[in-house]
Amino acid sequence: MCGIAGFFGGNWGGREQVSATLSEMCRSILHRGPDRSDIWFDETGRIGFAHNRLAILDLSSAGDQPMHSHSGRYVIIYNGEIYNHETVREELAAAGFAYNWRGHSDTETLLAAIEAWGVRGALQRSTGMFALALWDRAEQTLTLARDRLGEKPLYYGCQGGAFLFGSELKALARHPSFRGEVDRQALTLLLRYNCIPAPFSIYRGISKLPPGTFLTIRDPAAEPVIETYWSATEVAEAGVADRLEIREEEAIDRLEKLLETAIKGQMISDVPLGAFLSGGVDSSAVVAVMQKLASRPVKTFTIGFHEKNYNEAKHAKAVARHLGTEHTELYVTPEEARSVIPRLPQMYDEPFADSSQIPTHLVAALAREHVTVALSGDGGDEVFGGYNRYLYTSQLWDRISALPKSVRSVAARALSAVPPSAWNSFGSKAGAILPRLAKVDRLGDKVHKGAALLGSSSEADLFAGMLSHWREPESVVIGATEPPSAARGHGPSLESLSAVERMMALDLTGYLPDDILVKVDRAAMAVSLETRVPYLDQRVIEFAWRLPFDFRLRGGETKWILRQLLYRHVPKELIERPKMGFGIPLGDWLRGPLRDWAETLLDERRIRDEGFFNPEPIRRLWRAHLGGGVDEPNRLWIILMFQQWLEATAEDRSDVDLRTSAAM
Repeated sequence: MCGIAGFFGGNWGGREQVSATLSEMCRSILHRGPDRSDIWFDETGRIGFAHNRLAILDLSSAGDQPMHSHSGRYVIIYNGEIYNHETVREELAAAGFAYNWRGHSDTETLLAAIEAWGVRGALQRSTGMFALALWDRAEQTLTLARDRLGEKPLYYGCQGGAFLFGSELKALARHPSFRGEVDRQALTLLLRYNCIPAPFSIYRGISKLPPGTFLTIRDPAAEPVIETYWSATEVAEAGVADRLEIREEEAIDRLEKLLETAIKGQMISDVPLGAFLSGGVDSSAVVAVMQKLASRPVKTFTIGFHEKNYNEAKHAKAVARHLGTEHTELYVTPEEARSVIPRLPQMYDEPFADSSQIPTHLVAALAREHVTVALSGDGGDEVFGGYNRYLYTSQLWDRISALPKSVRSVAARALSAVPPSAWNSFGSKAGAILPRLAKVDRLGDKVHKGAALLGSSSEADLFAGMLSHWREPESVVIGATEPPSAARGHGPSLESLSAVERMMALDLTGYLPDDILVKVDRAAMAVSLETRVPYLDQRVIEFAWRLPFDFRLRGGETKWILRQLLYRHVPKELIERPKMGFGIPLGDWLRGPLRDWAETLLDERRIRDEGFFNPEPIRRLWRAHLGGGVDEPNRLWIILMFQQWLEATAEDRSDVDLRTSAAM
């Protein structure tokens, strides 16, 4: 794992200035690769590369970057791992390409594959996670590329005539041409989804390269050409069109073999390796297969909370004991968890408001004390249909779609007119007559959320509502128009897929790369930990989409086939329990120890002076939350994360300006 950055063209300046800028960009993301840093630039081509290395394969200098190809035509900086690179070397030899290999790094393999088959051919043969920048001396062309599902980040954009790129925004911000103007349209997307989906970023003129694509640019001022080399939506449609006729046991056998192949490749490392273990289906299945393949106990890690409703550590410990792993757990106090909050703007670079970012960082920090690489169970929900919202959306639409929309809209207004606190009171009183109602926690919040969905015009519209936090972000963000997004009907039609399969495909191409993988990458790389995600091996994904639908969701049970595989290794009673997620008691914290911090950031005068938000709906929600009438911590967290990011960015920009002035 590494960090990359660079620029192409612009106001080039002298050698000392170019070197200083590249070095500053490099230092800003040192956490992504603390083992070695280097820069390279070509004045003729006006191209400069910066690279920080976290050495995983071939720890010698033969794996250092920027790396030049054997012919001298190409120069590369690269972040990630090509898990099948030994197989690629064998394929190169079989095709008659003879190389006197300098070392055994996957970077050297990737360069050789590009020389042999071109960029597209090399990417299509590579199984792994990566983001790269490649300079072609012969064509004077810059290429950027990103892995199939977007595990590794890559930002780019033209600022002041210079084409900037890098693993994190903070590297781009170190270039003197960087403007850093907040994109209000992207801000509306943040309020809706709690993250900013690709291709948008928080800054105008700066984009995220979409997963499964590569970008080519010859002129820094021209529009780059973006091509797709692998498409998750095409895989989904092709899989549904070519369903497997397969017996259950055979399907489970094939899935286990595919996971063994993926995990075996991802266990290759020249540094210590382990895995995250929550005790849920996804991480337990990964660890079970790892332990099956390993010759010694796998190192596993989990964190626990003293709050019962948020603690999965005891379940993870039971699974670890059964599998015989070398297990490490750490119980975190609320104070330790809250101490992460001031570091989030620096960690995530742009506003990011999935509050499970806090425990994710804590478990990454725990793992980094023992290993340099950790496998995770992320992606299992998206690939095998694990989210309850798939079933909820389908069931709810079946129940409400028979009613005319006008009737549903009237019902929604009536339900919303009763305050959540009154619904809560009704639930507690009616519990004596209707015991099931008494078991519903915060009935009022659930009624209001359900009412907001009643007016949906289609199943797709209902699903988009399920994903939305602020449902009308344009009423909150001043002077903004919300851009189209795939989750709200502006992506591929996916007409050949059932409604639930469309939801899964949208999550695989949206929620997964924009939220889950961002969360894990930044939380782990902040402590220089490489994470690997076996479920995102393209062979696993392609197989999953060819399975009959009920192999993934069956009779109200999610991830059916993955559960059956896991039960071969772990008793069912250790796994089966309500889905908990990876959360923190955010609502209680905002009413308690975080109240003063939040009140400062949500101050009405401050919000007005900054000029991004209309303060009225925010202050109204804040007062209702404090009063206990509603429990909406996630919507508040989005605003708080933007406010804290804005404050930290202003301080960081001032620091850069001061250092730049001092150097002049």
